[in-house]
Amino acid sequence: MRDPLPSRGESSKLAMFLISLTVEMAQILRVDPKRTTVPTYMKKDRKGEDVAAEDLTLAMAANAPRAAKEPRKGGDVGPGAGTALVTRTRPQTRKPNMYRVLLLNDDYTTQEFVVMVLRKYFNKSVEEATRIMLHVHNHGVGECGVYTYEVAETKVTQVMDFARKHQHPLQCIMEKK
Repeated sequence: MRDPLPSRGESSKLAMFLISLTVEMAQILRVDPKRTTVPTYMKKDRKGEDVAAEDLTLAMAANAPRAAKEPRKGGDVGPGAGTALVTRTRPQTRKPNMYRVLLLNDDYTTQEFVVMVLRKYFNKSVEEATRIMLHVHNHGVGECGVYTYEVAETKVTQVMDFARKHQHPLQCIMEKK
């Protein structure tokens, strides 16, 4: 059975064929081959390692015939003649939804335990943990932090497990910001 990947010699032949094809397309479109962008599939070798794009551009320039710079016969000399636009679309990335992690007040969990949870799982200083704990105590709810969904879910689970393990009814929830 034949290996589906081309050998090193076949790979270089294929690359040279693609370069010559790009040069021919540049002639047809009347684009300067020195300014033609190299497609991304030509920037990797057989092992997936990067090939210097400058080497491919120089090879294209060396193989480019001089006729590509001459105007077409027929007088097509208007504005925009001899130019082409090469675009590459990039995938749109969105910022992930953020979630607030909240502690709820109860009558049984000690204030010291809440401060310990805030320091251990939310990396708060003693002053900041005390401030949040007092906010929970006075207002019934307090924000521990804002995280992506997976991180917020993990923190809620860790806090709830830790509270259960130490026999405290502390409730921790998350809500979309």
